[in-house]
Amino acid sequence: MPLLTKAEILAANDLPIKEVEVPEWGGVVRLRALSVAQREALEDFMFNQGKRDQWRAYLVAATAVDENGELLFGPDDVESLRGKSFDAVERVFTAAKRLSGIGKEGREEAKKN
Repeated sequence: MPLLTKAEILAANDLPIKEVEVPEWGGVVRLRALSVAQREALEDFMFNQGKRDQWRAYLVAATAVDENGELLFGPDDVESLRGKSFDAVERVFTAAKRLSGIGKEGREEAKKN
């Protein structure tokens, strides 16, 4: 394998994308894996700010993107997402965990790729 340069590392498109069907919402949600900054913000949100009860909605907000790769939701949308169907949010949340290597299933999925 070739030795990578700084420019090659920083230019690499290394955040995988996955689409998840969400019948409750009548379509597909596109997810992008968390970046290091997003993962650290999630960990801070959950552990330092004590908001573990909101982490499903927070992870959905941090990974759902539009066709241009822009986040669909911001931090102010977390509470609104908490008001949506548990089944729908759980489906997206589970896919986002796997995509970002979170939890046992996510780490196992990451090893496959």
